[in-house]
Amino acid sequence: MNQAAPMTVSRQSTREERQIALYQIYQQVLERQPYLYERKILVKFEKDFLTDKIGVKRFLKELGHSEVYLNSFYHNFSNMKFLELCFKHFLGRAPMGQEEMQIYCNILMHKGPAAMITALLDSEEYRKVFGCFTIPYPRRQPFHPSPKAYIETQFLNEEYIGQRGRSIPTIYWHQLGLKCDGGTCRHPEADENIELSLSQEELAQLLELLKKNQPEKTGVVLSPQQKALLRRAIG
Repeated sequence: MNQAAPMTVSRQSTREERQIALYQIYQQVLERQPYLYERKILVKFEKDFLTDKIGVKRFLKELGHSEVYLNSFYHNFSNMKFLELCFKHFLGRAPMGQEEMQIYCNILMHKGPAAMITALLDSEEYRKVFGCFTIPYPRRQPFHPSPKAYIETQFLNEEYIGQRGRSIPTIYWHQLGLKCDGGTCRHPEADENIELSLSQEELAQLLELLKKNQPEKTGVVLSPQQKALLRRAIG
């Protein structure tokens, strides 16, 4: 996703300006424009937004809670990859580390995707960066906790849907020995004929193992067989 200039929508914005803003919201959150059948689901929220009955933040919440968003990013992705994508779509950055992932993962697991998205939109960071009127956008932050956090945010914001798989979040890619130059990750053994299979149960167990350990320790915790399985799952 390319860097976009911040765009705001206020009570003084014209209908034409709101229409342009609606296009930008979809590009940021859905990474595309809705299909015709999806428009039918979103028609009420679109109308309320265009007629100034609801603002940017409320529309984002309705969009994030809708089946349009959940069908695109929740039902066909792992929980942790979905979480990472929500950070990208609603905060304009990648998760900063395991601790932040754990906080929002707990909300997702115990309260569901709608509550997790609401928590992001109601966060102090969202309030300070976007407020009530600015549409989220890929951010170039003045500082990052580490060079790795900067690189992963850049990769994530340039990533197309499914480009780096639907299971493993960016935070773990380097721990699996993958090369992500240019935003596309491959393992040196990717072209070898590896006869491995991975069930949903096995994938869930490995993801849980990843979640419980700090990223820098992941490479030590996983056995060579587990690493190979995860690489196979990523494709």
